Amino acid sequence: MSGLAWNHASAVGVQAMDDQHGILMDTVNELRQQLLRGENHDRIAQQLDRLVEFTGMHFQCEESLLERHGFPGLSEHRAEHQRLLNEIKCAIEQSEHGEASDVQPLLAFLRDWYTNHVEKVDRQYSDWLNTHGIY
Repeated sequence: MSGLAWNHASAVGVQAMDDQHGILMDTVNELRQQLLRGENHDRIAQQLDRLVEFTGMHFQCEESLLERHGFPGLSEHRAEHQRLLNEIKCAIEQSEHGEASDVQPLLAFLRDWYTNHVEKVDRQYSDWLNTHGIY
């Protein structure tokens, strides 16, 4: 699996969110690199913890921004965040109880999750915030 790379589709047009999305992308890519280097379980677990922690913080920031500006799809967006966070935690738990070779499905899941969430779900708020002066 190749790493995530920033491209036009990755940008939602809100600098703070784009910056955080970049950090998420870097975190997933670093996890991939650790796995390719054969890092020990503790180092990988720390990176997974960072990913979950930062993802939760990012979701809170995003929801707060959407709430402040009256985004009409906030409740659905918040529910999607909760669903995704639960899926990430479940995927991590499954990978921790499996063999070392089971990390590839986790990486594929994280890559798909990131791409679908940022490029599809987050796109829904982009125009709304831009029309409210948030870039």
